[in-house]
Amino acid sequence: MSMTKVPTSLHAGLLAAGLLLAACSSSARLTVLDGTGPQPQLPAPRTSLIPTVNVVSARGWVDGRTPVAADGHRVGAFAVGLVHPRWLYVLPNGDVLVAETNAPPKKQSHGIRAWFFNRLQKRAGGAVPSPNRITLLRDADGDGVAEIRSALINNVQSPFGMALVGNQLFVATADSLLRYPYVTGALRIADAAVPFASLPGGPINHHWTKSLLASVDGKRLYVGVGSNSNAGEKGMDVEADRAAIWEFDIATATHRVYASGLRNPVGLAWQPQTGALWVAVNERDELGSDLVPDYMTAVREGGFYGWPYSYFGSHVDKRVKPQQPQLVRDAIVPDYALGPHTASLGLAWYADSTSTTAGMYVGQHGSWNRKPRSGYKVIFVPFRGGIPSGAPIDVLTGFVDDDGNAFGRPVGVAIDAKGALLVADDVGNAIWRVVRLGSGK
Repeated sequence: MSMTKVPTSLHAGLLAAGLLLAACSSSARLTVLDGTGPQPQLPAPRTSLIPTVNVVSARGWVDGRTPVAADGHRVGAFAVGLVHPRWLYVLPNGDVLVAETNAPPKKQSHGIRAWFFNRLQKRAGGAVPSPNRITLLRDADGDGVAEIRSALINNVQSPFGMALVGNQLFVATADSLLRYPYVTGALRIADAAVPFASLPGGPINHHWTKSLLASVDGKRLYVGVGSNSNAGEKGMDVEADRAAIWEFDIATATHRVYASGLRNPVGLAWQPQTGALWVAVNERDELGSDLVPDYMTAVREGGFYGWPYSYFGSHVDKRVKPQQPQLVRDAIVPDYALGPHTASLGLAWYADSTSTTAGMYVGQHGSWNRKPRSGYKVIFVPFRGGIPSGAPIDVLTGFVDDDGNAFGRPVGVAIDAKGALLVADDVGNAIWRVVRLGSGK
């Protein structure tokens, strides 16, 4: 029987039963830090009929509360009252674009599993209808708060990645790459979108977010395209050209797969010292609370990173049938693990004026498949010589209380025109601004 037809009177009981079963699932035996760094601990997988489910309850910020900044930092609200803000882009003139967005409407799924996970997503604040809007925020007086807000682009289906190249603003939606004419300082774009290219979409479109980054010379675009499943369980026919980073030639609109085997490549950033393209990747679920760590890595052109056949190099996922031994042998080991199930999405390079402090900020949206929870914070991974060096540093925490109430959940991160960190919070409906004390920002 389709669970969409289950009487309302049964909903609470079914959900309670599901949560009770989930509570019996396995807890982590390692710490998040054990699953972090260039050589994370990777214990044997643990699978079960009922996966570990440990979701938060979305509440939003109340009573003047804010996230907690690390020592030596100060946090304030750059903008509040937004609707599901997920991704950020800073224009050359300092204006900040925010994609207020969510997944496009999907055909209702049938069965207990689909119904159960839809309920959990709603509880965690992820079932908000997409506002389909890119909003411009401007801090005209330089006080760290955006006093000007304008809908730059309306009625664009599930926008996510943004990139300005010359006078053209590119926007990656759930299934397409669009182009808009842009004039510096404009508060609204009235022109219709010009289609630039199609992106993988379709009726499943499991990982719908399409991140976007332009090359430094403005000749190419890079798009993160996530998989259509957790670990290939829907068959590989629906995964064509997915779990990959696409590269577009802007002059010709032609594309190629730049790197593959990346389950859900979201955050994209350039590392200026080496010129390398870095990506934050969400790895697979349902192998236990300690597996599999999300990661960030410098992307090798033409490289294969394992999904779905293996993870962290040659660690085979035995759930995937049939296997591909040759691909597993060729799978590249990622550079730096970010902890299991942290849902590391946002990625932004930062270096101070003297380059004594340099590294990547990572926005961790937070786990559902781990006990205890992981993520729900923003971290900073220090770099030296163009590669990660040392343990991550918690920069912004306090998004979830001890009872599992989520005041907010961090997603996209960006560096503003003054060098401060901006964090999109899609449950708290805010953009937070974090300043390093003594930086004069």
